[in-house]
Amino acid sequence: MKASVLAPGRIAAMRPARLVMYIMLVLCAALAGYVYTLRTDGIFSCPAAGYGGDRYLAYCQAPQYGDYDHGAFWFALEPGIGDYLARAEVLFLGNSRVQFGFSGAATDAWMRALPARHFLLGFAYWENYTFERELLRRIRPHPAAYVINIDDFFETRETDVARSVMQNDSLRGHYRVKRAWQWPHRLLCSPVPALCGGNEAFFRSLSTGEYQRFAAHWEHVPVAYEQNVDRQMLADYTGRASQFLDSLPVSRGCIVMTMVPSSRTRMGTARALAQALGVDFIAPELADLTTFDRSHLNADSARRWSTAFFQSAGPRIRRCVAERRGTES
Repeated sequence: MKASVLAPGRIAAMRPARLVMYIMLVLCAALAGYVYTLRTDGIFSCPAAGYGGDRYLAYCQAPQYGDYDHGAFWFALEPGIGDYLARAEVLFLGNSRVQFGFSGAATDAWMRALPARHFLLGFAYWENYTFERELLRRIRPHPAAYVINIDDFFETRETDVARSVMQNDSLRGHYRVKRAWQWPHRLLCSPVPALCGGNEAFFRSLSTGEYQRFAAHWEHVPVAYEQNVDRQMLADYTGRASQFLDSLPVSRGCIVMTMVPSSRTRMGTARALAQALGVDFIAPELADLTTFDRSHLNADSARRWSTAFFQSAGPRIRRCVAERRGTES
């Protein structure tokens, strides 16, 4: 009888403790699930090795992160990002192929020797002039020379990511959250890389716009050159390309068009377009170049190719920079 009388009291006394334990278990499970999601689908699935100096995470191959680069520029989220672009004396335009083709020591060395400030304004997601044209209208840079990678640049289809940021100002907060996550990502994973995964990531320099890629997977697929001319593409591009060039604050003599090599380099069409527009076309056709994904040059190939490009295009760029400085003095 004594035991049976005390049992309800004991049970009643134990209920709050059990409730607290249950709540703690639920919270721990939820936290573990959230941490797991961050590690597999969020920013922590990508390495943090590219931070440092003036570099930010432009892209993380993860379902819950992806692109930050477009929003960083469109919403001016990175301090001084518009100022660096506005002060550039040589401005490179195009998609991600121009980013990987000109990112590296060869471009930096050539520009330092000139010397001139430069900026690589290419974007991933097969970006084209519809987005970069609007950025130029917003920021209004006045470079002395432009280098334009023709590769799909004059397509009119807005990419999904560009359309989203240009048409939906409410995404500003979404991109601010992405930027905020870079702080704990850098704080935790830079000293302890094992905390983060190895998904593909691009980091961008604020001062020059160059990309640095970190990924576990690299290919070595050779580039190929196509010399035929796509007449339909040429007809589609010529008019809108001419209007775009007329909007730039330089003469066509200070615009150089190029074609960064890939596994399918439409050299013939690019050359014909430049000729129709009356601008220089400089795109070295080097042997034994390779891409890391059938699309973008590997680092060594980019170094060799960009070195050859500046050997040919350098005099024109140098003259344009000197003329601009002469008119400003």
